[in-house]
Amino acid sequence: MANQVLSPFITEMDRYLFGSGTHYDIYKKLGAHPTEKDGKKGVYFAVWAPKAMEVSVIGDFNGWNEESHRMDKTGDIGIYELFVPGLSAGTMYKYCITSAKGEKLYKADPYANYAELRPGTASIVTDIYGFKWTDSTWIRKREECNIQELPIAIYECHIGSWMRHPGREDEGFYTYRQFADRIVDYLIDMHYTHIELIGIAEHPFDGSWGYQVTGYYAPTSRYGKPEDFMYLVNKLHKNGIGIILDWVPAHFPKDAHGLADFDGSAVYEYADSRKGEHPDWGTKIFDYSKNEVKNFLIANALFWINEYHIDGLRVDAVASMLYLDYGKKDGQWVPNKYGGNENLEAIEFFKHLNSIIKKTGKGIMMIAEESTAWPRITADPEDDGLGFTFKWNMGWMHDFCDYMKLDPLFRKDNHHKMTFAMSYNDAENYILVLSHDEVVHLKCSMLNKMPGYYVDKFANLRVGYTFMMGHAGKKLLFMGQEFAQDSEWNEETELDWGLLEDNLHSGMQAYVRELLKIYTKYPAMHEQDRGFNGFKWINANDTYKSIYSFIRFGKNEKKNRLLYVMNFTPISRDDYRVGVPEKKKYKLLLDSNEERFGGNGMVRETVYQAEEIPWDGQPYSVAYPLAPYGAAVFLY
Repeated sequence: MANQVLSPFITEMDRYLFGSGTHYDIYKKLGAHPTEKDGKKGVYFAVWAPKAMEVSVIGDFNGWNEESHRMDKTGDIGIYELFVPGLSAGTMYKYCITSAKGEKLYKADPYANYAELRPGTASIVTDIYGFKWTDSTWIRKREECNIQELPIAIYECHIGSWMRHPGREDEGFYTYRQFADRIVDYLIDMHYTHIELIGIAEHPFDGSWGYQVTGYYAPTSRYGKPEDFMYLVNKLHKNGIGIILDWVPAHFPKDAHGLADFDGSAVYEYADSRKGEHPDWGTKIFDYSKNEVKNFLIANALFWINEYHIDGLRVDAVASMLYLDYGKKDGQWVPNKYGGNENLEAIEFFKHLNSIIKKTGKGIMMIAEESTAWPRITADPEDDGLGFTFKWNMGWMHDFCDYMKLDPLFRKDNHHKMTFAMSYNDAENYILVLSHDEVVHLKCSMLNKMPGYYVDKFANLRVGYTFMMGHAGKKLLFMGQEFAQDSEWNEETELDWGLLEDNLHSGMQAYVRELLKIYTKYPAMHEQDRGFNGFKWINANDTYKSIYSFIRFGKNEKKNRLLYVMNFTPISRDDYRVGVPEKKKYKLLLDSNEERFGGNGMVRETVYQAEEIPWDGQPYSVAYPLAPYGAAVFLY
């Protein structure tokens, strides 16, 4: 892991590398760093403001005086620096920047490692290098494994609305440390392998969920200090759980203290508003043509990986970066030099970013949230790919949700929606996701997407989750979905944990726990996720009955294969027969209709002997009574 540079002071080589876009630990030089100069302890400040007329440091140490601590310009790249003796961690500060037009701008430090709790917007001097990490075993194992063959079951989570302290006058947020002590036990119990946290980088507005970032190098102060966040990561790793952060290099907000018009000019954003603004989101777009801006972002990704031991970054809104006309009408965008709508600079940025991450350490995941059919997202840059480790399968997600919302009467006419994703499964390394975006903005919770009476909704969701967990691809569920939260997600309140007093909700939680247990236990479920070697349809065409069946294989095709059978109608199929490839005994691992899961508790046999009755194109078959909305998983 990276260690603190002894001297943060800017050198000629620093300026050269930064100007070339290859100073991968520039965050150790720019920003505010407690250090020593000429035998005096203090803080060294450095900021990039290339079009500024003048820059000074203001803060609680000088009464926010704009004149007393002017910074010196170093070189011609536009970096300003100042050492202030006598200062230490905890000092609040900003930069007062005088623009070319003579305007005074009061900016938070883009490289600050800690920030004032909102609504305050000041940066705070801190030292992030004193934490004692004890996760070397986890790091070593991560580097030794093939991430593509591992089980990856991700719990997407927002700390501020997962669980809160009752009866508090403030928001009742758990601190990073309190959250760590609760979430670890929960993740272990549920058999999740990773947690993905949204809203960690500092942001001013809670309602943005953390997707409008002003402090890219600072974990939000809502839940504590940087060392508290390190405690969370360390504890997760000590308990065998990986951590992924949402990362937002696509855009940033226009807040006065943030990156927008940083020195009175377009420093971080494209100067042409047709390239530099998202009309739908009201945000600025990073200028990927500038080496210093690319350096800011690439170094930021490395910062979270090296200094906070993060295992992966889920890159938000990749499509908005790749397409110049994303969310824009004619006249609102500028074609590239070839007349196309591809952002050639963003493409180069991704190739550069992912190439550097790959060299940093084996096992780091770079995950693209990319909603189009852009090719070769997870191919190597050397093969003209973008270099991501995984891509969210948004196509699968939309098809799945569209199908599950249907009245069962109409599912037979949409049978293809559930089979289509396997036709392109060799295109990318996929993660199947049911994320926070699917349970907000009147889209309904996962439970209330389901048709039928209340009890039917649960049965529908159980069979739907079975299909998802059995299908090829890594897995992600947003918090609350595992126990079928009734309401949509609301970042202002905690999840409805009281629902677990109801048998249907606790049954759903128990069912998801069993699905994840099977997923993580058996190599057949995760060793061969890409392509078609690890997945075989038994019957993808039982359209009229809306029943699907398939087999999952590991690299050892003769050991621990799993057969999935799922009924997506409320009609009981007591005599349902499914074809199987071998005359073996098929052990029932899971039945969604068990009473403990919220079903009617019908008693089933636990072992089924295949008969010499050809079926579904297979030489043998097994007869199994499928309950309404019933799902069964067999091991053979």
